[in-house]
Amino acid sequence: MSFTEAEVLRVRAEAFLRNAEYLLSVGEYDLAVFNLEQYCQLILKYKLLVRVGAYPRTRSLVELLRLLSKVEPKLSSLLEEDESFIMLTKLEDAYVGSRYLPRRYEEREVRLAMRFVKEVFRPAVEGF
Repeated sequence: MSFTEAEVLRVRAEAFLRNAEYLLSVGEYDLAVFNLEQYCQLILKYKLLVRVGAYPRTRSLVELLRLLSKVEPKLSSLLEEDESFIMLTKLEDAYVGSRYLPRRYEEREVRLAMRFVKEVFRPAVEGF
């Protein structure tokens, strides 16, 4: 692992989160939810890279969290709590749904995802 590689992931993750906030504010809900998923994916990969020295070639938020919770057990609560697990899987599905499927995301669901990411996911993951 190089510090530069890890830092690129962290900076890019934060940029995706800022972009999601902007896209939500201008009504681009499909792209906003995609950017939220990218933030989650990259910040998990960043944490794995820093803590373990590598990360797997997967985009699954659930799988990345399972791996990271082996190093930081308190993160397993995100997988055990029903509401958090559902939000994680919805974000995971958004990777494909927002890019390739004729699925349109609504403002309400993107706002709920944003709230989850900012109030639950981010504090838990970035808190160690």
